[in-house]
Amino acid sequence: MGKNMTTTTIKEQIHIAESRLTLYYKAEKAILSGQSYEIEGLKLTRANLKDVQSMISALESKISALKAQLKGCARFRVVRPGW
Repeated sequence: MGKNMTTTTIKEQIHIAESRLTLYYKAEKAILSGQSYEIEGLKLTRANLKDVQSMISALESKISALKAQLKGCARFRVVRPGW
């Protein structure tokens, strides 16, 4: 993440990361409900639970960092002449 990200860009990145996180939560739920299944004789295996949980953790960290950066963008200093 660059230091020059605008508030709008940060908000967009948060939205994207939260959308992805929602999908990963759904994937985790699906994996936990059954790792493999069979449809018309074709056996399918879901994604690796460890990989999905690792990405969930990474996305949660990214969202926290972006939100912290967003708060930093809201800070400003007033410098009065003569001080």
